[in-house]
Amino acid sequence: MSAQHPTVDVHAHVLLPGMHAEVERRAPEEVAEAAALDLRRNGVESQKVSGPMVGSRIPKLTDVRERLASMDAQGIDRQWVSVSPNHFYPWAGEGLAGWVAGETNRLVAEHVAQAPDRLTGLGVVPLQHPAHLVEYLDDAVLGRGLAGVEISSFAGDVELSDERLEPFWARAAELGCVVFLHPFGCSLDERLDRFYLANTVGQPTENAVALSHLIFSGVLDRHPGLKIVAAHGGGYLPFAIGRSDHAWRVRADARRCEHEPSTYLRKLWFDTVVHDPMALRHLVEVAGGSRVLLGSDFPFDMGSEDPLGFIRSAGLPSEIVDRIAGANALSLVEDRVHA
Repeated sequence: MSAQHPTVDVHAHVLLPGMHAEVERRAPEEVAEAAALDLRRNGVESQKVSGPMVGSRIPKLTDVRERLASMDAQGIDRQWVSVSPNHFYPWAGEGLAGWVAGETNRLVAEHVAQAPDRLTGLGVVPLQHPAHLVEYLDDAVLGRGLAGVEISSFAGDVELSDERLEPFWARAAELGCVVFLHPFGCSLDERLDRFYLANTVGQPTENAVALSHLIFSGVLDRHPGLKIVAAHGGGYLPFAIGRSDHAWRVRADARRCEHEPSTYLRKLWFDTVVHDPMALRHLVEVAGGSRVLLGSDFPFDMGSEDPLGFIRSAGLPSEIVDRIAGANALSLVEDRVHA
């Protein structure tokens, strides 16, 4: 615990193997096709590494006792728990996708209820079926008492600028809940199928693309109350935002938002999974010390084993460190609508 506030990790995952087995039973051909796509995107070499890595971490991903022990070792008082993004199933048809969203929300709520003083849950919505997003957002927040939902950077033909998402954004703002943006997969596909580029380049790219859709389309203008938290420090966008500003100034087709794109970085929140103290300092500079939240990507190998040590290594003022370590996350959820 910090001197003033409990420490909060906003980026931690849970795996739902029982639910996945049922998805496999209901849609075996689609699951096989999705696995083949993952193989094409990631490449054989990376998949051979990822399989054993995830397998060795299943206790931490499923057992609350293991989770709490790891949190204690890291000095983390509370985790926001969201599903591993392989549970998004963006290919699922309307019926299956609705069942998955409801079941995910139920299982996450059950998981965090085992330690309610330490764990906060985030549910999901079927992003590829915009007509049902409000229904499952309400299910997560009002029905299950979760703090918000986790979404991907896109799903099928649905980008985050899609007009069909307007009711979802409006309802999320009305509820004051968290929308945690965490990509799964990258549309660059086979170009990233070696050297683990599907993750190291793909994830930051997807974050940047998704946030750019939100900014340039005016979503943040129309729904200023949104609480969007971007995983992986927002990807590349905070570090190349000057190019976006330039485009906004010189091109009419890039002026769909009311202000320069860089101003919207201070209307979003970002986790600290950037792996570089210099990058963290820059993120604080462009987004503000109140908009950065501690994240670890628990318990995967691309996460941080010592997230508190990482933020302390960046040479930030102690007040900013304290905010990032927990105060910002606590203030983000304190005024949301509860079930």
